[in-house]
Amino acid sequence: MTTVRVGEVRFRVYPQDHLPRHVHGFIGRGEVIVDLRADGSVALADRADAVRCVTRAEVRKVLLAAATGFGRLAAAWEGMHNG
Repeated sequence: MTTVRVGEVRFRVYPQDHLPRHVHGFIGRGEVIVDLRADGSVALADRADAVRCVTRAEVRKVLLAAATGFGRLAAAWEGMHNG
């Protein structure tokens, strides 16, 4: 597992994880799963468990942090999943 901190958000990339390219963002006691799109943008993952125990404001913070740290997060995913 690789962890990247961007501000108050800890992002984790898990080995042998599935596509699409994504990270797990932890803030407070909750988690937000964020897709890292090929065009350099981020989006809330399209899955039922994408948001766990967070407020809307925390979701926004996680998405903003993912956008800010996109390069580092994408590099972490690619490094863990062999490009």
